Amino acid sequence: MTMVEAIRSTLGDAMERDERVLVLGQDVGVNGGMFRATEGLQRRFGAERVIDMPLAEAVIVGSAVGLACSGLIPIPELQFLGFGSQAFHQIEGQVARYRFRSQGAYPMPIVIRAPFGGNVKTPELHSDSHEAKYVNVPGLKVVMPATARDAKGLLAEAIADPDPVLFCEPLRGYRLISDEVPEEDYTVPLGRARVVRDGSDLVIVAYSAAVVVAEEAAERAAQEGYSVGVLDLRSLVPLDVDALREAVATCGRAVVLHEGSLSAGFGAELVATIQEEAFWSLHAPIGRVAAYDTPYPPGAVEGLYLPSVDRVLAAVRAALEA
Repeated sequence: MTMVEAIRSTLGDAMERDERVLVLGQDVGVNGGMFRATEGLQRRFGAERVIDMPLAEAVIVGSAVGLACSGLIPIPELQFLGFGSQAFHQIEGQVARYRFRSQGAYPMPIVIRAPFGGNVKTPELHSDSHEAKYVNVPGLKVVMPATARDAKGLLAEAIADPDPVLFCEPLRGYRLISDEVPEEDYTVPLGRARVVRDGSDLVIVAYSAAVVVAEEAAERAAQEGYSVGVLDLRSLVPLDVDALREAVATCGRAVVLHEGSLSAGFGAELVATIQEEAFWSLHAPIGRVAAYDTPYPPGAVEGLYLPSVDRVLAAVRAALEA
């Protein structure tokens, strides 16, 4: 099953189980979403539960706040995470704060779905990886699946969560990522990382579509005689600090990888956490591989901008030879 199929199936199952669950966003109804993640849901559940909204992200998220306050479980879709800046006031100032502001009277069971990421040659603002600025919003959980199986389990868990979740879906993974997905209902707990590959020399820490890059780099490193592991974080908030500590303690070397720009990217938080939690296990400086500190470039040259297997492998060699 592809990732987009897993997401569509999970949304349908959640709406079938609980009539309070509804979907809203631009083109999610008649057209089934930009990437067909909601295809068929309006025909199945009606226009009152799968709601086409105007091209106005602030209105989409703001409407979800009102629906959540009314006891419903809204799942707003932003066509691209890069457009989330248009609704950042609602996300940071309302969605993430209402439970705190109301002393628990108004939880925000909202799941904001937003695709992101490069290597799909989109116009500007479509592929930006802005997850770090949402991690900096207290009260908001941030989830980043890397497989179709995890997309289903994590999304089901996010929908059941009484607190707000930003659910980021990798653009190039919608149809390129395909794996075995159980038909039965299941959830994947938020804040529990996944060991993709064991390694005794170094671990690459990644999330979302960057996990695929990490796996390729680890395989090439194996051909050079190195044992390199891969840790998929799955969620950034909550962060599985225990898994991070254990992975680094096992091998003593680490490289963190993400698509967002380098400065103040989430990799900086990972480096700080590793330094605090596993300092005495480190045998070399922690490596970082990320996009460059420039605006996202035109699609024709995005391959030069995004972290590549070669760049990750170079960071792995540098850490191993330090």
